[in-house]
Amino acid sequence: IQASARFNERVTALAAELGRPQPEVAAEAAAYLQEMVASHSRLAIDVWEQFGRWLGRAYQVEVDPSAVEELRRLSTRLPLVFLPSHRSYLDPVMLRSALHRHGFAPNHVLGGVNISFWPIGPIARRSGAVFIRRSIRDDPVYKLVLREYIAYLVRKRFNLEWYMEGGRTRTGKLRPPRYGLLNYLVRAYRDGGIDDVLLIPTSIVYDQLYEVGALAAEEHGAQKTPESLSWLVGYARAQGRGFGTARVSFGEPLSLRKSLRELDREHAVERIAIEVSHRINRVTPITETALVALALLGADDRALTLADVRATLDPLLEHVRVRELPVLGDLEIAHEEGVRRALDALARHGVARSYAGGSEPVWSIAPERHIEAAFYRNSIVHFFLNRAIAELVLVHVDEVAAPDPVAEGWSEALRIRDLLKFEFFFAPTAEFEREMRTELALLDPDWELRVGEPGAAWKALTETRLRLAPLLLSSFLEAYLVVAEQLAAQDPDMEIDENEFLAHCLGVAHQYRLQRRIHSTESISRELFATALRLAANRRLVAAEGEDLAARRAAFADQVRTLVARLQRIHSI
Repeated sequence: IQASARFNERVTALAAELGRPQPEVAAEAAAYLQEMVASHSRLAIDVWEQFGRWLGRAYQVEVDPSAVEELRRLSTRLPLVFLPSHRSYLDPVMLRSALHRHGFAPNHVLGGVNISFWPIGPIARRSGAVFIRRSIRDDPVYKLVLREYIAYLVRKRFNLEWYMEGGRTRTGKLRPPRYGLLNYLVRAYRDGGIDDVLLIPTSIVYDQLYEVGALAAEEHGAQKTPESLSWLVGYARAQGRGFGTARVSFGEPLSLRKSLRELDREHAVERIAIEVSHRINRVTPITETALVALALLGADDRALTLADVRATLDPLLEHVRVRELPVLGDLEIAHEEGVRRALDALARHGVARSYAGGSEPVWSIAPERHIEAAFYRNSIVHFFLNRAIAELVLVHVDEVAAPDPVAEGWSEALRIRDLLKFEFFFAPTAEFEREMRTELALLDPDWELRVGEPGAAWKALTETRLRLAPLLLSSFLEAYLVVAEQLAAQDPDMEIDENEFLAHCLGVAHQYRLQRRIHSTESISRELFATALRLAANRRLVAAEGEDLAARRAAFADQVRTLVARLQRIHSI
């Protein structure tokens, strides 16, 4: 790389731009390259494979062989960039295992320098790991070197892998993508010398995860344990228990060349990242753990019998079947014994608790384990989100007298979509409308004929066996309510310190839960509060600006409060 005319031209141009001597910038770039560049050593790859198999021994890895073979065929023509979801430190191990079985060379995996500690760092670097710094915003030399290294790897047709979320999800659903590395890839493509790159949306899900407990503690305010050798030893030991299946699924590949040709140049990177996220969600399978967690979380801390759990699951499974959603395995919870096994698995790992001392066994979420259960549930929220919004729209139509209920309902759907836009990935407006019409037709095939009749919207909700809005959205909207009410209580002339405000929201949320002012323990989440604050900032409700700030903050709190009340109304049916 250092010997190439291309690299030296760019270093020289950057030195001139920065007003620094060229030899000085070239030496700095060379040092960064030395720190960054990975290699493929046969010995290191073998050692890493053995370590990966041992670390992932708690799981049986499942993957569609035909999908991997199709990727292998594509990789003979073009470089592939795998963009997986990020739920666990084990994700690179699981993906490598799935690809290795089908003859793939190890990907060049771009990851944070925080896991480059000895002895992992030296071995991983020699088996394709590219360790990069977390923050490079103010270092133009480092950014140039990283961009040129990515371009070099792609031109040489090495396959790449990185995790767009920038860190493991704390809630179980996809986090908003970060655009940095994708920006560098796009810049490298536009610089020329690269025919095309295929982006591979990749989903990795687990029946159960050891580290969810630590993630839940962080959401309640605990400090993250820094990665180190002693941390790794403890983490590896914990993987000795059986945690079930890890499923690796691949979405439809996305051509970088075609995408850049079709998209507006200014927002192309963001649009590509969101489309990749959509494709990851579409192939993320529904797991038994997620469905059973959803049923238990909707019980308001009550213990449920087997029949109670089935009462929630049966219509949900029918909905999954009608919509032909992807599932993990055969979803044995369609049968009573399968439900019992899934409940017992959650109880065995402490997420649920069971009591068999009465006339029949009952199960509930274990104390202080609600966020862990929500982590599993949230992996499938995207499949049912539009159904939940449709239910809220029906309540709105029932409560608000409007001359055109259909138009009013559609406006409310867009308002809810806008409220949740930083939480979930929504389709463009026209496609979102089609999706909503499909959900309303499943809920009530004659909804358009009857929507104007007094009480028809509420009747449709009471007559359906499946009501998902309280099960799926309570934790998100109750967390938003905490943030909205605390914003409204602030002096509009005072600047808000984000860390102090989020810590305050955690304390208030615990208080609200004790007072039963919020009903979802899993809503006590620093990440949910941070997303709500981000939405508020987008609506210009955080910075002390505008004479009407207090009124706008109050209106925001009223909107969320109304939706939370409607969730409770649906839940009371």
